[in-house]
Amino acid sequence: MSGTTYRIRKGFLIPMAITVVLGVVLLFIGIWIQLPSGRLYLLAAFMAPALLIFIESSRRRVHIHSDHILMERTLGKKQLDFGDLTSVDAVRVRKRVFISLTTENSFMIISNSYDRFDELVRRLIDLVPQATLSAEARQLAADPPRKCSDIFSAWLAVAVLLLVIATQLRSIF
Repeated sequence: MSGTTYRIRKGFLIPMAITVVLGVVLLFIGIWIQLPSGRLYLLAAFMAPALLIFIESSRRRVHIHSDHILMERTLGKKQLDFGDLTSVDAVRVRKRVFISLTTENSFMIISNSYDRFDELVRRLIDLVPQATLSAEARQLAADPPRKCSDIFSAWLAVAVLLLVIATQLRSIF
């Protein structure tokens, strides 16, 4: 059985990319109109987390194979063999869901930020040893929630940056 790859939803990555680009544009506008260096440092400090979140999110992958799961992140990879799992649990906090895969020596946490999360959960449930599944994980497979608050927040950041850029450009011209 070949592996299936899951990535962070494009609905989140697109506004995050736009946020980073608009932040860089705003930084260049600030340099061009010679804003005080303190303001430029502050803007850069606010943009750094957005850039880090975008980089980490765009590089994150989960590969599910017939005998193991592999998670790729910016800082490396982690693989868990299904035969080594001691528990598979799910935690739900409002619309946010976390799947925890645990072995004797390691663990992996998967959130519902991934595209096709419902498919990912069902595939996991089919492949992991049934004795390791918690009742919450089985229940989640039946009805996984859709999460969209992070997408709304990312688009809100885009709107705020557009407003700030428009204000800055208006003061110049």
